[in-house]
Amino acid sequence: MGAVTLTIGDGTARFRRASLFSPALRVLMLLSVVTTNLFALYAFTYSPPASSAATAGGWDGGDVEDFSVFSDHVSQIVREIEISQKQLRQIEKELLGYETLDISKPSVPQELKIFLGRHPLPLGRDSRTGITEMVSSVGHSCGGAADLVAQYMTYSRGDRCPEDASLAEKLLSRGCEPLPRRRCLSRRTAVPELLPLPLSLWAPANQAAAGAFDRQMWVKPRGKNDFLIDDVLSLTRGIRIGFDIAGGAGNFAARMAERNVTVVTSAFNAAGEFVAARGLFPLFLTPGQRFPFSDSVFDLVHTGNALDGASAAVSPSPEKMEFFMFDVDRVVRPGGLIWLDNFRCPDEKMKSALTVLIDKFGFKKLKWVVGEKLGPSGAGKSVLLSAVLQKPARS
Repeated sequence: MGAVTLTIGDGTARFRRASLFSPALRVLMLLSVVTTNLFALYAFTYSPPASSAATAGGWDGGDVEDFSVFSDHVSQIVREIEISQKQLRQIEKELLGYETLDISKPSVPQELKIFLGRHPLPLGRDSRTGITEMVSSVGHSCGGAADLVAQYMTYSRGDRCPEDASLAEKLLSRGCEPLPRRRCLSRRTAVPELLPLPLSLWAPANQAAAGAFDRQMWVKPRGKNDFLIDDVLSLTRGIRIGFDIAGGAGNFAARMAERNVTVVTSAFNAAGEFVAARGLFPLFLTPGQRFPFSDSVFDLVHTGNALDGASAAVSPSPEKMEFFMFDVDRVVRPGGLIWLDNFRCPDEKMKSALTVLIDKFGFKKLKWVVGEKLGPSGAGKSVLLSAVLQKPARS
């Protein structure tokens, strides 16, 4: 749970791993809230004692003294409230995982210090934004994995990067995103035998990769929850570019490419190289990251199995599901389609929650099928939801 301090120029980035369920923090927060309210109540109910020497027409010296005492009380109460508010803000930072990450420590690699340093803009102040320096950043959760970040940034500058893809994935899975840039050359890889499109879509680079191809999905239905690509494309006009979330080997993008639709495939593993070898567009994206696209850019967003690309065995919280769906809604243009493809709900409760959320967006349900799927060895059932939704034009 150690904390580190990262001082960047004249600013400080604060990071710290903290437990969201720390009893001490909860008690302290509760006490701070109670204290603040007591002071506020006292301020509004306090009245100085009446002066026996008060006159009908004005204040005498005793009145002035009483008023001075009252002002001192109010000032003290205001200071106490400000202190309580600062304590609450600090508690909030700790609950969110912020503390300090100090790159002045000897253990921090020099490359990390240079990357996070402030660099003046070569042409001076930018007239549009007003900034004068370029500031680099790393994900705030990197503070909870400072040792791993130091290991990641330890390399020979200008030489080959270490074979540490698993280390990068470990950091990203902990929320350490974005990772800092590095000044080393990409690892050695065999030069693949690249084929021209459309041959590259279904020609495996080697025999081991052949198993990643699925030549039937979206072309031949296997069950009532399976929609065909041609049927979905016929629901609306103008499908040109799409986004396939957690698209694995890129089979969906390959089928869409055959229909002159460009699809970006996101993946959180080494599948990106395989997708690129097929002549498709891979995007390295972790499940919880905000989509790195502008608003209303896609005609179609497709996601299968799990909404955020995480394991279907893990049911996301309602809040996580909302964040995901709002981001999907953001990148789809009005009139565009959202294709939930065999999304697996662990139970009926989650399916109902997702249905309520979809209704809140006002999506038009062009296709909607609910089915069931048995778990391994016939144990337990999951609810499968397949739907094609159309985003409305909002005023």
